[in-house]
Amino acid sequence: MSLSRIRVLQLRNLAEAQLEPSPRINIILGENGSGKTSLLEAIHLLGTARSFRSTKLKPIIQTGSTDCVVFGELLSQGMPHRLGVKRTIDGGGELKINGIHQRSAATLATTLPVQLITPDSFTLLTGGSKPRRQFIDWGVFHVEHQFLGCWRQYQSALKQRNHLLRHGKIDPSQLLVWNAELARNAEHIDQMRQSYFSLLAPVVRDLVDRFELGLEGEHLSLSYTRGWDAKTPFIDQLDQQVDRDSKLGFTQTGPHRADLSVRIGRDNAVERLSRGQQKLLVCALKLAQARLFRDHSPATNSVFLVDDLAAELDREHRTILCHELVALECQVFVTCIESDTLEGAWPTNAVRKMFHVKHGNIVELAQP
Repeated sequence: MSLSRIRVLQLRNLAEAQLEPSPRINIILGENGSGKTSLLEAIHLLGTARSFRSTKLKPIIQTGSTDCVVFGELLSQGMPHRLGVKRTIDGGGELKINGIHQRSAATLATTLPVQLITPDSFTLLTGGSKPRRQFIDWGVFHVEHQFLGCWRQYQSALKQRNHLLRHGKIDPSQLLVWNAELARNAEHIDQMRQSYFSLLAPVVRDLVDRFELGLEGEHLSLSYTRGWDAKTPFIDQLDQQVDRDSKLGFTQTGPHRADLSVRIGRDNAVERLSRGQQKLLVCALKLAQARLFRDHSPATNSVFLVDDLAAELDREHRTILCHELVALECQVFVTCIESDTLEGAWPTNAVRKMFHVKHGNIVELAQP
């Protein structure tokens, strides 16, 4: 699966740009501020209906415009698909697949699964638990078809329970209903996450070995925590902590508090690794997900967006990363300022195209 055509309208400084990318490697060159990251942002929008650079729509939409639009054509599972995403400055928009309106961005994510590596991806290691939960759930969503519905039901029940906790006297009968709904979905969500994590962890460790992080013989370990005490049934914990939850105004435990721990020896990995090593570890996590997804859904595969691939990495590790990306046999878009930073990093037989972005214009370059 790969995008064969991309068209972008009024997204940041891309007033009107289009390209026909390679089904494998696409190198996007340009100075800072030229629009190369905006192209990755447009592809991300096409697969998720969200920007990875802003939670607000106004900065995404070109100054003076009221909306931005991204079109894409791809072949997925042997069938052609036309994707279209329109976002308006007032928060609205349209999502279409083959001209049919979509109610949920989940259908976009299923059709165009996007993996992202940017300078902000370090938050996977340095930030709070939310990005790590989102990381795990990306994989679970793509391999467990029941996950999305189960997670939505859990979130709905959580919202209702928190509303009861925050507003006045709690109705015990209502609380019992929402506790039961939370517990039913919590166990199922945890089972799916645990199952996925058991497959993911050994693949991550294999890629860490390939990336030669220089851990000096120390062991890298991954562990998943479910978000509540495994020794006590979740519904019993909800009953036991209702007074404290009521004082705080929210539910303290559950799948919404799950986390992923990455350690070297007894220390958090981020405390022991340089920036370059952290980037390689993040890449190992993302590539491991893509490898599992490829094995589970070989007809679909991921689209990788890598912003500033060369940053923080020496030539040897750039080469290792480029070879691992090629080995996935998926479509890849990478940005860099100068072409020579990746010269010799790709396998000689890698199918690739090169594009130059300047002042929002995208031009394909002839291969040397």
